[in-house]
Amino acid sequence: MSKPVAIITGAGKGIGRATAIELASRGYDLVLTARTQSDLDETIKQAGAGVAIPADVSRLEDVERVVVETSKRFGRIDALVNNAGYAPVRSIAQMTSDEWRQVIDTNLSATFYFCRAVFPFMQQGGGGAIVNISSLSSRDPFMGLGAYGAAKAGINVLSLALAREGEPHNIAAYTVAPGAVETGMFRQLLTKDQYPPSKTLEPADVARVIAQCICGDLKHSAGEVIYVHKRLK
Repeated sequence: MSKPVAIITGAGKGIGRATAIELASRGYDLVLTARTQSDLDETIKQAGAGVAIPADVSRLEDVERVVVETSKRFGRIDALVNNAGYAPVRSIAQMTSDEWRQVIDTNLSATFYFCRAVFPFMQQGGGGAIVNISSLSSRDPFMGLGAYGAAKAGINVLSLALAREGEPHNIAAYTVAPGAVETGMFRQLLTKDQYPPSKTLEPADVARVIAQCICGDLKHSAGEVIYVHKRLK
């Protein structure tokens, strides 16, 4: 039998790269997508597995291309991790219409495009698992992350709807909502003086939770928003 196959978006760095490493260790074939080829190449090197398909996930045609190429190459899609994100720090008054659209398109629309695109392939294959990466910002955003938090809150509801629609087809959908994670994107928001590393998660911490949704003890938690963050003392 062929290995199970997972598509991971935002796989060039951070949580996406850590998820690739985690799922590769669990025997998955990987299709990794992000905008930058060199970042994907480094992820493949560290994971020891994977096929890179550079793409802009906010573009419907790119999303459909990734899914179709995955199906043609492997003949199956067992898991999808929607991890790509974009989080400019802007107050509502400061945010331009173009920035708003980019936040919604990269975080929420891309998640919808991928979920819709993989659904029939998973259905034909007898089921699958979808993990959508949200954020603690969906319920408690840092100042300046209102738009990002709104997009992630949309993901929370989208995942619940997808879990209900997918249940008759053995397709499970989950939301993993991390707090502060030690990634390049987070450090563009807050410096280590403003938010010390002792308060942040490592990407591998989140990756393990994602894997638990796909093939571990959390596989029975479809539809839930699973918040992951350090307890502040």
